[in-house]
Amino acid sequence: MSQIATSHRWMVWTGWGMSGLMILFMLFDSASKLALERHVVEATTQIGYPLDVIRPLGAIGLACTLLYAVPRTSILGAILLTGYLGGAIASKVRIEDPLFSSVLFGVYFGVLVWGGLYLRDPQLRSLIPIRREP
Repeated sequence: MSQIATSHRWMVWTGWGMSGLMILFMLFDSASKLALERHVVEATTQIGYPLDVIRPLGAIGLACTLLYAVPRTSILGAILLTGYLGGAIASKVRIEDPLFSSVLFGVYFGVLVWGGLYLRDPQLRSLIPIRREP
């Protein structure tokens, strides 16, 4: 087996692992919002959002996640999840939450979204190449 095929295999598996973590987290988060789980309601209203927007936020998160999970629509899903996570970051900045433990949480997950997709999608890697100096 060639070294190129082996390197691509580990990249795809690592990419799906990273993407899988993000997908599981977002499914849990979306389901918690749709079910109006007590802790989620408390946290979301504490940020300043009214109760009646929690379920729509869960539905939007779920739709973005499902688009991301399907290979044909994964780039669109990643773009939409980036916007969703950006809104979460902006909300945390507005209430002056701690930077590394709270505000940057959305950035960490954004890295999982795009890093996982980058590793598992050769078309994205060709569109955004990482080049080595000769």
